[in-house]
Amino acid sequence: MMPTSRWAFDVATAIAVAVASVVVAGCAAPSANTGSMTEVVSSPDAPKAIGPYSQGIKSGNLLFLSAQGPLDAKSGQMSTGGIDEQTKLVMDNLTAVLAANGMTMANVVSATVYMKDLNDFAKMNAVYGSYFKDKPPARGTVQVAGLPRGALIGISAIASK
Repeated sequence: MMPTSRWAFDVATAIAVAVASVVVAGCAAPSANTGSMTEVVSSPDAPKAIGPYSQGIKSGNLLFLSAQGPLDAKSGQMSTGGIDEQTKLVMDNLTAVLAANGMTMANVVSATVYMKDLNDFAKMNAVYGSYFKDKPPARGTVQVAGLPRGALIGISAIASK
């Protein structure tokens, strides 16, 4: 049995800290291709962020798109139309952010749909599906208690180049 001493604890702690530092530094290392860890992606053809977030964040070959709502990019006004119109506007906003990074809907690998009322699912799905000609992405759809500015829908996505 090894005697427990302050030195043994301090050495073990120092080793653990050193290993953790190397692991964390390795995980947070800048991309060899871009020289930076992340890059903000935005488009003037999508609504400006209404809070402390980015329209999209590029990390390596992935683009993480913040949930878009049914806002008109030019006026900043919320659509007052039904789920069909709001879904189209949301998908067009996502398309604009993708285009700002040289991508299309074909690059989307995952999407999350936030709906005020799942009774509108079939109508939303018809519009949503029209944006994916081949190989639709993985998707989750959830009903939420509310969305910003009274929207009926919001969609976030992840795309890969």
